[in-house]
Amino acid sequence: MARGNRAFKSEKRTKELKRLKKQEEKRQRKLAKLANPDEPEVFSPDEAPAAPPAPPAADDPGQETT
Repeated sequence: MARGNRAFKSEKRTKELKRLKKQEEKRQRKLAKLANPDEPEVFSPDEAPAAPPAPPAADDPGQETT
């Protein structure tokens, strides 16, 4: 006997759908970047790359420079 239409989805399925959606968005951005290499890439706040570490200050006595 076949089950009817469920009122909710399992948590595993929801996580899988989110993962697939994120993967597809990443693929689309990559394709767009390859098609338009001269345009700057736009990031949403949750996927922005981390900022590089600041260079050590020259007058900082705790850091030794070589």
